[in-house]
Amino acid sequence: MTATDRLTIHPTATPLTGKVSPPGSKSITNRALLLAGLAKGTSTLTGALKSDDTRYMAEALRAMGVSVEEPDATTFVVTSSGALKAPEKPLFLGNAGTATRFLTAALALGHGRYVVDGDQHMRKRPIKPLVDALQSLGVAADAPTGCPPVTIDATGTFSSNRVVIDAGLSSQYVSALLMAAACGAQPFEIELAGADIGARGYIDLTLAAMRAFGADVAQPSPSVWRIAPTGYTATDFHIEPDASAATYIWGAEVLTGGRIDIGTPADAFTQPDAKAHAVIASFPHMPAVIDGSQMQDAIPTIAVLAAFNETPVRFVGIANLRVKECDRIRALSTGLNAIREGLATEEGDDLVVASDPGLAGQHLPANIDTFADHRIAMSFALAGLKIEGITILDPDCVGKTYPGYWDALASLGVGLERD
Repeated sequence: MTATDRLTIHPTATPLTGKVSPPGSKSITNRALLLAGLAKGTSTLTGALKSDDTRYMAEALRAMGVSVEEPDATTFVVTSSGALKAPEKPLFLGNAGTATRFLTAALALGHGRYVVDGDQHMRKRPIKPLVDALQSLGVAADAPTGCPPVTIDATGTFSSNRVVIDAGLSSQYVSALLMAAACGAQPFEIELAGADIGARGYIDLTLAAMRAFGADVAQPSPSVWRIAPTGYTATDFHIEPDASAATYIWGAEVLTGGRIDIGTPADAFTQPDAKAHAVIASFPHMPAVIDGSQMQDAIPTIAVLAAFNETPVRFVGIANLRVKECDRIRALSTGLNAIREGLATEEGDDLVVASDPGLAGQHLPANIDTFADHRIAMSFALAGLKIEGITILDPDCVGKTYPGYWDALASLGVGLERD
């Protein structure tokens, strides 16, 4: 470990009050960047997130001949011919799932060879259902391990105008195909294989962004989408704050009995994780069973809060958390049990948090392994607001989506110590 690999949170003796502005939505920023890259002309994206994940997407677009300028800390200006040219070397996308899945589908309508790759963590994240779908469309796509890297030899077209996709592991597979389909030569239909789908609300984010860039999408049933071959039109697009990032601030507020203004009312968000606000607001009387299927990225926040709830909480519908940036179910149970053995139990793909309001005010030294996962780092920081001795390992992994997180906590008066 180096001097910057550990950060200890010091409990706050008073309610946290003040104003914090969460960064722009990662989910919307990466959708808008890709759509702007597929549109002919210049698009200005404001309110955007500048983080590891979005920089990987921007760098990939640049490598394929798209101009991406950054005039300030929250703006991208994207100028494109509407085509993504085959790059000279593999596209490296770190552990950015959105960038990896979205580009894999979009590049299938390009011309030439594209290799989509990532870091050691991304190389463990499944992409086979999307590759299988592309192969069924006549695309020469190959991912030997079922995870990145993916090699695509694109000819600019699909051989069919209909695909069936298994989205049980991730809604990103559907979003990827939706965004690509509008660039095809004929009307296109996407159908779900079965009813299971990762957080469906993210499909709505995709559709809203597509329509903003001129796409025409109909949904005749919950499992079928029909996309017209409109292509995309360059546009100016504003990105709302990140609801997943907001959950940490909402959590800090209820844990300390404070009042923190994030500048956006909870009901103004369009992202699925904003549903977490109602659950967080019910603390310390959160429900005995919480279904996380439609607010997956908020579950780490709520699980840490659950440690201080009045009654135990079982989290269900969270199997997909095992294939995120890390196995988040295992990371949460590991971290909670590092605080106190028996605080969390894995029962299949459910997570049961024992809950004990008496944890607050105790000295329980614990080194929290973040598994290089930004959401594990940010959520366990909340435990440090009430328990003395919580140390976050690899704290800078928050740069993936919220580079200013530790500064935001410090601005509210939270004591942080790097050692």
